[in-house]
Amino acid sequence: MMPHLDAAIGVVGWGSPYPAPARGSRAVLAATGFVVEEHRVEGGVRRVTSGKSSGSLTCVQDRLLTREAGTPAPSARRRAGVRSWLWGPAFVAAIAYVDPGNVAANLTAGARYGYLLVWVLVGANVMALLVQYLSAKTGLVIGASLPELLGRRLRRGPRIAYWLQAELVAAATDLAEVLGGAIALQILFGLPLVWGGLIVGGVSMLLLMVQSRSGQRPFEFVVMGLLLVITVGFMAGLFVSDVSWPEAASGLVPRFAGTESVLLAASMLGATVMPHAIYVHSALARDRHGHRPAELPRLLRATRWDVVASMLLAGAVNVAMLLLAASSLQGMGGTDSIEGAHSAISGTLGPVIGTLFAVGLLASGLASTSVGCYAGATIMSGLLKVRVPMLARRAITLIPALAILATGVNPTWALVLSQVVLSLGIPFALAPLVRLSSDPELMGGYANPPALRIVAWIVVGLVVLLNLALITLTLTGGG
Repeated sequence: MMPHLDAAIGVVGWGSPYPAPARGSRAVLAATGFVVEEHRVEGGVRRVTSGKSSGSLTCVQDRLLTREAGTPAPSARRRAGVRSWLWGPAFVAAIAYVDPGNVAANLTAGARYGYLLVWVLVGANVMALLVQYLSAKTGLVIGASLPELLGRRLRRGPRIAYWLQAELVAAATDLAEVLGGAIALQILFGLPLVWGGLIVGGVSMLLLMVQSRSGQRPFEFVVMGLLLVITVGFMAGLFVSDVSWPEAASGLVPRFAGTESVLLAASMLGATVMPHAIYVHSALARDRHGHRPAELPRLLRATRWDVVASMLLAGAVNVAMLLLAASSLQGMGGTDSIEGAHSAISGTLGPVIGTLFAVGLLASGLASTSVGCYAGATIMSGLLKVRVPMLARRAITLIPALAILATGVNPTWALVLSQVVLSLGIPFALAPLVRLSSDPELMGGYANPPALRIVAWIVVGLVVLLNLALITLTLTGGG
């Protein structure tokens, strides 16, 4: 900007006897022989348009936005937005916490150990709440997803290696979710697992078309609708079960009952903190709200509520499944598989509850496989700068799941194996997230404060240790 014009702005605009432009107004400065600039102040951002003009120095204010009678004040509108309209990305990410892998782990825990491991779900949910908020915050503050940030910092060789492990995690996630949906269709309609997998893949393509053609907000609404179906399907049985609430409360005290319960606790935690949910939440928050530094306080406040509400809902569903199994399935044989658990639920609580459970499982598979595909696209575009059409990616990633279904592999065993693969990818997602969100050079004043940084690293260490235990005990046949 020319020095004469700087002086003109000092006289006319900001800190002058002339009034500064109000929010939503414009101030036009003109001076003989000077560059003319139009300053627009909208939403806390000063926008500048330059041109040439002549004439005496003037200051013009023209009201651009007027408030109609009865329209809430901006602060009221902001509060309303915080409460509702800004919510959504965390609910999409929360689908990862109620996927078929969680169903298998929670039902097994309740059927074998009753209320003993309630504390594991509560603790895992608190950890997930922190992790998901850090992911969303990083995407909002920096304006880039976690894979994009890593792609900028890693050299070509490490970047490709990192992408390969992240894609392996995404493939394992997709396997579990297609399997869960196929099992649900077999329970409901007696379809072979391969046909069920094809149907799940086809419907997930339709869901992804909503995101590709209509944008993220309609996709969020569809996924949130499926989350509601999941909630009803998995929690309905709780209302007709004879839950011992004193025993459930005693389950909040951390303890184990042998090596096998440690293995199961590690599996429950591994099914809760999901690598692909960490990757995708940073992209979901960024894509939903954009990179708007001037509005970060409001967006982060809304994000905190979004994460808290979604994680509380997902945690409630998980705890409800464990309580249902503890009160109705404990000591019953055959409940170590989803099909066996459904059969036991139908026999104990009635066919209606059994059908609702199967519908919830189907919604879980459909929603989680769609979000998983979205996460895989985020990983590839961020790390390799390659964008594959979402539907093409969906068709390609469906092949391994269908191949495993076609071989006749035990679905429950395949689900367990997929959770082990997911566990391998957790440190690669968690450690960079905490490191980057704590970096003042990247995050500025929004970097994690020392206390939060310590808590976050403790969570990383605990999750990594428990998942190493899961891998070791699974591979050695412990318990």
